[in-house]
Amino acid sequence: MKKATKVAIVTGAGTGIGKAVALALLQDGYSVVLAGRRAQPLEDVAALASVAQRTLVVTTDVAQEASVTALFDAAQRQFGRVDVLFNNAGVGAPAVPLEDLLLQQWQNVVDVNLTGMFLCLRQAFRVMKSQSPRGGRIINNGSISATAPRPHSIAYTATKHAVTGLTKAASLDGRKYDIAVGQIDIGNAATEMTQRMASGVLQANGETAAEPLMDVSIVGQSVLYMANLPLQANVMFHTVMATKMPFVGRG
Repeated sequence: MKKATKVAIVTGAGTGIGKAVALALLQDGYSVVLAGRRAQPLEDVAALASVAQRTLVVTTDVAQEASVTALFDAAQRQFGRVDVLFNNAGVGAPAVPLEDLLLQQWQNVVDVNLTGMFLCLRQAFRVMKSQSPRGGRIINNGSISATAPRPHSIAYTATKHAVTGLTKAASLDGRKYDIAVGQIDIGNAATEMTQRMASGVLQANGETAAEPLMDVSIVGQSVLYMANLPLQANVMFHTVMATKMPFVGRG
């Protein structure tokens, strides 16, 4: 394993995509701050990595401004800087007809997927522009729902479309600070949340069909590729998906 030279923060690091990305970064030599709302899953990931000197667990609610500030403060105290933010934490709403979605359910998705991502972006800017050497990289988790919706997914789809706007605006505003901002759009990575797809999910034509999945570790390798680019280059948008999933074309 090569010597740790960079520091990364991963939000939503306790499970699924966040866990896979955190482990990929740790295996590549990064020091990684594991952030999430539940401490135990984060501790489990840290134990799995077996590199205690390069891991820091910080329980974080990205929808709360003070919690996000505390996360970045802890990262700076422990490791001195922040080179990479994988802006990953996200939630969905119940898969119900649009007209049955409650305002509270809508607001929860907006608070985490949009406001939470903004708060992490903003704090990363504050840290990265002031540190020496200056700059860093931010990778937002967009999802292919940033391009096309599934049935009964208005809150998730709307916020993920908004993430694309965050990515574009932050990429522009980050130039003067040597901050590169990009987005990864992921389709059907095999996680706890997507296992139901293997047994059948609602399609746009009203049918229910099983969908192919890909190993979530592939996402970890994709984010690692983006993270390891020199700051003079940026992958603005990267899509990684199960090859045979119904996304391109008409199903």
